[in-house]
Amino acid sequence: MAKLWEKGYSLDALIERFTVGNDYLLDRRLIASDAIASIGHARMLCAIGLLSSTDLAELETELRAIAREAVSTGLSIARAQEDSHTYIEERLVSQVGDAGKRIHTGRSRNDQVLASTRLFAREGVLAVRDALAGTVEALCTVAGAHQTTPMPGRTHLQPAMPSTVGLWAASYAEGLLDADALLAVAYRLVDRSPLGAAASYGVPLPLDRELVARELGFSEVQHNVLDVVSSRGRVELAVLDSLDQVGIILSRFATDLIVFTMPEFAYFSLPPALCSGSSIMPQKRNPDGLELMRGKSSTLSSYADLIRNVVRNLPSAYNRDVQETKEPLIRGIDLALDLLHVASLTVRELEVNVDRLAASLTSEVYATDDAIDRVVAGESFRDAYRAVASGLAARDAGERDAAAAIARRSSTGAPGNLGLDWVLARLADRRADVARSRERIRDAVEALAGQPLPLYPGAPAEG
Repeated sequence: MAKLWEKGYSLDALIERFTVGNDYLLDRRLIASDAIASIGHARMLCAIGLLSSTDLAELETELRAIAREAVSTGLSIARAQEDSHTYIEERLVSQVGDAGKRIHTGRSRNDQVLASTRLFAREGVLAVRDALAGTVEALCTVAGAHQTTPMPGRTHLQPAMPSTVGLWAASYAEGLLDADALLAVAYRLVDRSPLGAAASYGVPLPLDRELVARELGFSEVQHNVLDVVSSRGRVELAVLDSLDQVGIILSRFATDLIVFTMPEFAYFSLPPALCSGSSIMPQKRNPDGLELMRGKSSTLSSYADLIRNVVRNLPSAYNRDVQETKEPLIRGIDLALDLLHVASLTVRELEVNVDRLAASLTSEVYATDDAIDRVVAGESFRDAYRAVASGLAARDAGERDAAAAIARRSSTGAPGNLGLDWVLARLADRRADVARSRERIRDAVEALAGQPLPLYPGAPAEG
């Protein structure tokens, strides 16, 4: 079984194992993308006269078969083959003969792996953005149902001011929309065709890079060929840094719920189906999903850090170090999707304990309101602040009007003026953006594969 770089000598067995790593396993996820990218490249070679129409037809037939098998049943790549590129070329040579030996004309494994990774990642990023939109929608549903449900606002986890469940839920919805804005930027970096860069310096052939980009449904060509290859790892890092923002927001959301579902608070309750038990304590119902959401967000951050540390000191052009950026990208996309799906489920099933929330608004949370009342009556804020502070110990603990306190907070985005219509309009715009990108990609891939074919079908099932 010859390697693509075979030159008549054998590689030391230890070095071969060390350099191949688990690429041959990871590439099972990328082989469909690699085959589709190869169809686009082959069509371009035919268009510029380097491949006959007969050869192109034979190559397309076999490459389509590879892509379909990879998605429907999976394909195994041998360690000796190193990667999906070798698997594909060997199979093409086996099935269609000399035409299979021509497919690599004008490209290197450098731009080949970039192309397959980007075809995979751009669909993966869109899947994350779609799942994120679902989580935002679930949060907005809770916010809408509880726009005026009183909830103690807290800073330093101590009682602060009157707030609402609506404000709390909508804050996470808007935070995730901010993360989505970063994902949209990362997507634009991914959605550029690298083919034609070869090993960093192009090739002495009239390659039509724009044609390949159109065939593959990329929005544009990544221009400078040296930058193309140097950007491997950098673009993946942009994706993972954006996913990290999603993880950070969901981690804080998880911590809130872990605290606020404690019996001492009981602002919210989780249904039994979302809680595991203890092997020794019969009464326990543990928020393990939330705890792991928090823990796995750190794992997601580590994927970004891994790539950052791999690429930060590399010289320009290709360096084998960037092989280590493939796995974090794949795992990061999978994990972000899992986190968002768990978050959406949790929000949909969350029980809001209205009476307990209302009872938690003790008189101390109205201290700022009292100071503001004095300001409205003519005092300076600092004098009013000190007067209220000096009388806190003797405050009337009687019932206060939470609804009135919330209504008075009427500026944009405050508890009495959430502006959920604005949030939902923003969400609709993001969903439309994702839908347009998905349609363009779907049409391009279907035209190459001869049928609809998801290049990121989601994380593989267990087993």
